[in-house]
Amino acid sequence: MTVQNRRESVAGAPIPRPRPSASGPLPVLLIEDDPVDAEAVQNLLAEIGTEVQVRWATSLAEALPQLTADTACVLLDLELPDGKGLEDIRTLLRRAPRTAVLAVTGTVDLQLGAAAVAAGAQDFLVKQEMDGRLLTRAVRYAVERKRADESQRRLVEAELRGQENARLQRHLLPTPLLDGSGLAFHARYRPGRRRALLGGDFYDAVRTADGVVHVVIGDVCGHGPDEAALGVALRIAWRTLVFAGLTGEELLATLQRVLEHERRSEEIFATLCMLAIAPEGHEAELHLAGHPAPLLLRDGAGPVLLPFDDTGPALGLLGGGAWPAARVPLGPEWSLMLYTDGLIEGRIGAGTRRLGQEGLIDLIGDHHGAGLHGETLIDTAVSEVEDLNGGALADDVAVLLLTRAAAEAAPAPAVTRARRAPRGRSASRASGSPA
Repeated sequence: MTVQNRRESVAGAPIPRPRPSASGPLPVLLIEDDPVDAEAVQNLLAEIGTEVQVRWATSLAEALPQLTADTACVLLDLELPDGKGLEDIRTLLRRAPRTAVLAVTGTVDLQLGAAAVAAGAQDFLVKQEMDGRLLTRAVRYAVERKRADESQRRLVEAELRGQENARLQRHLLPTPLLDGSGLAFHARYRPGRRRALLGGDFYDAVRTADGVVHVVIGDVCGHGPDEAALGVALRIAWRTLVFAGLTGEELLATLQRVLEHERRSEEIFATLCMLAIAPEGHEAELHLAGHPAPLLLRDGAGPVLLPFDDTGPALGLLGGGAWPAARVPLGPEWSLMLYTDGLIEGRIGAGTRRLGQEGLIDLIGDHHGAGLHGETLIDTAVSEVEDLNGGALADDVAVLLLTRAAAEAAPAPAVTRARRAPRGRSASRASGSPA
């Protein structure tokens, strides 16, 4: 077998040349049993001045040990005496899937060339037609095509992983179990992490066999995947404990032990708000563990914070803790809004002031007074908080809205405000807590 070794002028159009790696010339492995042809190929590459480093093997068995992670291209003779033709291409790619392969033969056979490319080669060359310019360009293009193929493969794999992660995270969001409760439930959840569906915030709502509706919302400190996983663990543990019959402080103490065993660091803690709404829906039992108090909304009245004077510590913050219950009268018709602190820690404009709970009371009062209810109320409120912040909120945000409508409204019992009435939107927002 011979290679036509003719020199041609390279004046005119520039010849694509392989880019040398940062550590030196481009490594090329030549698999050729004929020493004359092997020398001719090396001379063709050298005459163009291409910066390549050619290693030579006379058989596939001799070549495989020489394949390294930095081998950029393999020139494979398909007519090796001990070779298996197209199967040799597949063997090379199984051993070095990120290496470009150029199939070389002394036969002008277009079908063989197409079969070689179908088997995984980047190109097909006929020895009698090769010169320095063609060979250099073929090596260069083969390496670049392989890089492009690898980039596309990694992109597709990343997209598939992203879709799988999205499905997994979506299934980890809770499905409230409130059949027979007569309550309407709406929730909005926005993680602070980009391209994520889950953050450290968590929530759930279930109705037990005795007719009591149990609701929880919590916030694991931090925003990463570890915090998201811990939030899911706490939510599932909470639901399991509720169905096992645990309530109140006993439930919270057990949940704290779960957190202490599952967290990756002793500095991790979680705030939590828990409500148990009586079967008739006229009153509830409230427990707070370092969490913002819910808002009670009634038609014809401004929203008020539920009592929070006896709030307990966040879970995992202290070795032990007490989380006393507060009895809350609700009345026949009401809405309860539970939220995480991501909603009230948004900034107001370009300054350092935060919206705060008083600002939220004022904002929700305006929208509720204008007749907004349900998911429209939540969506409008979150959108306005983001507008005030000048963009998306940095922290995770979870908002729940439970609503009970009675067929015959009765006079609502009085609920004492935990804070003074807001003095108007501009005043209440200007008095938000500093950053």
